[in-house]
Amino acid sequence: MNAGDNSALDNRLNERLATSGFRFTPQRQHVYSVLLEKRDHPTVEEVFIRAKQGMPDISMATVYNCLDALVKCDLVRHVNLDRSATRYCPNMKEHCHFYCDTCGGIYDIDYAAGANTSGLQVPDGFKVKQFDVSLRGICRDCAGKE
Repeated sequence: MNAGDNSALDNRLNERLATSGFRFTPQRQHVYSVLLEKRDHPTVEEVFIRAKQGMPDISMATVYNCLDALVKCDLVRHVNLDRSATRYCPNMKEHCHFYCDTCGGIYDIDYAAGANTSGLQVPDGFKVKQFDVSLRGICRDCAGKE
């Protein structure tokens, strides 16, 4: 990213944090940039290891607190697949996740244009705010190795 991109990103982060009642901190900025740098749906432990590389004094508790704030500000979402550790995704567009049973990779899959919940039978009186879809199988790389 160039300086202009970083500035726009910092402004967006600062605005979201402020409207949600949080302060802009270097730690939150750093954790958010770690998530944007490599969009592979890391666990909190993976975020912590990556964050330590650029900010050696950051603690695991700080990483947890930063991730919590980013989720509450709708800058990051939780990804929960089965009983595995929670992962974090900075892609806030509607999408689903594909989990590779072979390598354990998690990939964003865009919904087809115009996709919605109209095919689901939602009981009367219920209002869908968000829906999560996960797919399981074998990714392109692993399928090519078979």
